[in-house]
Amino acid sequence: MFEYELQQIRSAEMIRTAENYRMAREAARTRRAARHEAARSDHDDSEGRVNGHRTRRPRFARAA
Repeated sequence: MFEYELQQIRSAEMIRTAENYRMAREAARTRRAARHEAARSDHDDSEGRVNGHRTRRPRFARAA
């Protein structure tokens, strides 16, 4: 009987862990979608930018 109860506890813990993982993934997906929507809505402000992310400039200084 004791083993059965331990298995039930482990099973319940695994279910809770999986649910927390799913909720975290969905929250991240929602935040990502909101960021994309916000970036899409202010695309008019992207003058001089590449894909609306940052201004275009060299990554590294050139050697002389």
